[in-house]
Amino acid sequence: MAEEHRYRSWVEVDLDHFTHNWDEMKRLVSPDCRIMQVVKADAYGHGALEIAHVALKNGAACLGVANADEGVQLRVSGIDAPIIILSPSPDSEINPIIKYNLIPSVSDVGFARELQRRFKKIAMRAPIHIEVDTGMGRGGTIHYEAFDMIKQILAFPNIIIEGIFTHLAASEVMIEYNQRQWHLFKELLDRLADHHIDIPVKHMSNSGAILNYPQFNLDMVRPGIMSYGIYPSPETRDKARLTPVMSFKTRIVLIKEFPEGYSIGYNRTYITYKPTRIATIPVGYGDGYGVILSNQGEVLLRGTRAPIVGRVSMDMCTINVTHIPDCRVGDEVVMMGRQGDACITANEIADRTKTISYEILCALGKRAPRIFLHKGKTDSVAPRLRRIFIPDEEKSISRIDNIIRHCFHTRARNEELGDAIYYEMFETLFGKEDRPLELRTNFRYDISVAEFTEEEILTDRLAGGEFRVTTLIAYTKTLNHPVFMIGCAANNEQLASFFDDKRCEYRWLLGQREDAITEKDFRVSRVQIDDEEVPIIRTEATDRGYEVWCGSEDLKKKVNRQARIAIEIVTRKSKRDNLFSVYLVYPTRGLDIRFNYEGARIKNVRDISFFAGRHPSPEVIREKGKSIQLRISDDEWIFPTSGVTFLWDL
Repeated sequence: MAEEHRYRSWVEVDLDHFTHNWDEMKRLVSPDCRIMQVVKADAYGHGALEIAHVALKNGAACLGVANADEGVQLRVSGIDAPIIILSPSPDSEINPIIKYNLIPSVSDVGFARELQRRFKKIAMRAPIHIEVDTGMGRGGTIHYEAFDMIKQILAFPNIIIEGIFTHLAASEVMIEYNQRQWHLFKELLDRLADHHIDIPVKHMSNSGAILNYPQFNLDMVRPGIMSYGIYPSPETRDKARLTPVMSFKTRIVLIKEFPEGYSIGYNRTYITYKPTRIATIPVGYGDGYGVILSNQGEVLLRGTRAPIVGRVSMDMCTINVTHIPDCRVGDEVVMMGRQGDACITANEIADRTKTISYEILCALGKRAPRIFLHKGKTDSVAPRLRRIFIPDEEKSISRIDNIIRHCFHTRARNEELGDAIYYEMFETLFGKEDRPLELRTNFRYDISVAEFTEEEILTDRLAGGEFRVTTLIAYTKTLNHPVFMIGCAANNEQLASFFDDKRCEYRWLLGQREDAITEKDFRVSRVQIDDEEVPIIRTEATDRGYEVWCGSEDLKKKVNRQARIAIEIVTRKSKRDNLFSVYLVYPTRGLDIRFNYEGARIKNVRDISFFAGRHPSPEVIREKGKSIQLRISDDEWIFPTSGVTFLWDL
């Protein structure tokens, strides 16, 4: 059964048409001009997550949303590209902005001041975009006050002014007012340049401006409606070759024959004037098909237009199919889109309802599943979007936890594994309210076990019963702090306290012991970020273990950016303890663990791995008497319940 046959009504989103529109946009803007894909309002009703993935694949530099909630939905669904909030944010959005690494737009210095206070509190430095009101009269700081506001914000050490933008009020038509807005914005940019204030990303053009005013494109453009295949106005039709991305379809559920003089629907707004064949379709104003379309809307059936007759109700409406005698229950009905040679566009529906195409796209089919087409097939991209709304009174932790845990059960196809993933992953990612998401890639763990030399044993008798273990750990992640700590715990309680410290970059469990840990037991010999040496500031033994503090002022520019972190640790290990374990406590993509034992007098070395994810069995390479290596490719994710233990005999 084709995917759409399972539903009474559905929205088809053609991702190939969307890609075609992207090709057009790239043709219209210069190669060095970035493109932000606007995905606010669920990508104008098309499905934000799926649209975002395709846009990024086609070269989108970032994504534009209306509020923090929309950004959070993309983040928790796996999108790691820059996400810019295009509307002014209230202070209540600052916490999710920080936690999910969103970029706010700033319209007043008061909000910027609160951002600075919150950023400073957690030693975070993050970007913003300044919105300037040049005549829209909505968001943004008014243009003649913008320069002074920018100067004030530049004094905030924890804020990076990454971008500046304005929004055109009437870009879909070519009028003098657009030129006035351009001149006001250009005057501000020139004034900033005269004062040697460099803001890297300047943007002004929305869909209408891309088509009508290419000189406004600057460093980045923000297409919305045109990327979904809708022309901003009739005047722009000859300036690009756009293809509509969305169709809304349903099926006939009932056909009846009525005599002359029979009333159809609420309030008897339509009465048959002759014997009439009426079909019922399961679409109404609850699906965004407005009451105003009563007795004036049209649909496509078997390639022919059929009129809506009677009042559009919440869940149903009726169409006159007398002129289509061969239609049957189950036939496809197109509310918007193409069927054969006939087509009903969003602009046509907007004209009939005295509104704009934007509203039609956002509202039409709002409770129907999305079927995503790729290369003409409906089963190549699953309809992931299910609009599940949980009212405020139902938002209990236990309810939400239950939903998430059962999702893991279904995805893992195993209740026990689902529970393991849930408890480990959920606590790691969301267990602490203010803990940002921790995702790591290209994890490398190189362990070398060796004997102490005879001279070392003479000066330290304990060394004769111990191995020297040198471990090089490397991974890529978002750097959270310019000064951070590497902690070594003697027990699980101390280890837990290191997990609670947001500044702790890496944690090591030395093993259950009563005496204090010293540098002889645990020494960080080298720390690098992006192949540059990071100085060790201090080391100290505390109640929670041994702490090694690292960092520098130069690292501030890398905060909230992806960085390659490498740490080399030297420890001592009792020969009576014949195992060494490596645990992954964060979701990790790509893995290479190597256990080198050529320098130690041990034998019968073996590995026991426990990996959760799509590929629970890593590639294992064994070189007898020398090493064991475990690998998982860099494009595969490993869940946090994973790891390996190496065992040996003396």
